[in-house]
Amino acid sequence: MIYKKDKLNFDGFNIDFLAKKFNTPIYCYSFKRLKENIINFKKYFKEINPLICFSVKSNSNIKILNEIKKLDLGADVVSVGELMKALKAGIKPKKIVFSGVGKTTSEIKYAVDKKILLINTESENEILEIEKIAKLKKKNVDIGIRLNPNTDAKTINQISTGKKEDKFGVNEKVFLKLVKYLKNSKHLNLKCLSVHIGSQITSPQPYKKMLVVINKIIKKSKYNFEYIDLGGGMGIDYTHNNKKFNLKEYSTSIQKFLKGHNSKIIFEPGRSIIGNTGILISKIIYVKEGYKKDFIILDAAMNDLMRPALYNAKHKIMPSQKRRFPSKKTYEFVGPICESTDKFATTKIFQKLKEKEFIILCDVGAYGTSLSSNYNVRPKPIELLIKNSKIQVISKRQKLSELM
Repeated sequence: MIYKKDKLNFDGFNIDFLAKKFNTPIYCYSFKRLKENIINFKKYFKEINPLICFSVKSNSNIKILNEIKKLDLGADVVSVGELMKALKAGIKPKKIVFSGVGKTTSEIKYAVDKKILLINTESENEILEIEKIAKLKKKNVDIGIRLNPNTDAKTINQISTGKKEDKFGVNEKVFLKLVKYLKNSKHLNLKCLSVHIGSQITSPQPYKKMLVVINKIIKKSKYNFEYIDLGGGMGIDYTHNNKKFNLKEYSTSIQKFLKGHNSKIIFEPGRSIIGNTGILISKIIYVKEGYKKDFIILDAAMNDLMRPALYNAKHKIMPSQKRRFPSKKTYEFVGPICESTDKFATTKIFQKLKEKEFIILCDVGAYGTSLSSNYNVRPKPIELLIKNSKIQVISKRQKLSELM
């Protein structure tokens, strides 16, 4: 985003123009940045030559998935709905990994029928269920086992997934037991060791500790895994303070790890691919004077962008028009929903704002629309993609009649 003559522009389009043409709230994505992110990710892991499976849960818009497919990425899915979307977007089954702790029988059957690359299992009972289905269908099914490495990702508890108290994966003892069992299975082929320690991880250090644990477990198992799925979780710089995740350092650690293993790496990035590609444009409905602070009441709400309410996540806010007059009071940016957690940010330093003006929330490409809801019977926003200087409507704004 850049200001031209004090007016904010996004990929060549003026924010006020977009807001007035399509009405707010608006999710808007940059194809240019999406492509740059994917090229950058591939560049740093070139020596590893991984299979990159985009995390569909981070953004499941079918047009976005189709663009990602064109850029040669696969998909990581955690539900049959996500699997259906990935296939509809044209992603090849042999580039799809099915993760998640609670796959139902019908979901497993669908995945088996579609002949996807892997089903990453998370418990002994899940393995037995897949084996039963494979036997009934007289098929051989390729699976992975998700290891819980008891590694602290140094992220917030709500998105930590690799500690022993978390619900994800199995511990070392169970993992080794399952490897032994699967060596003799007639219908299941153990192909992959899978891990995922968390999300919005800002340093390679937790991953380095994770690799040490994986290395130890593989040696104990005496098993040659065709794939090692390292998950995703690499964070982005929501603060815009140039604190970027060091992909080069992480890549170097993996290269050292692979010297002792003949396995292909799978990644499941979501946020690091799509996070900074999106903005949420919102209109100021009212400026309300409050005690010690003024409330900037927006037409976007927590149902449109849940992360601040759910995780106390911070998104940079920018005005569509820059002016040199600072606000005399603290601003709290809030939505119109009847919840006190329906707020996006509190800032002491901001320019003076007026009603009917527009602002944007930055870096909402990941876990924005995918976490949105119809709470308070509010229609979901329109989604736009800017590609090659053209605006595409990739999801229409919901109509109230659709919710009745």
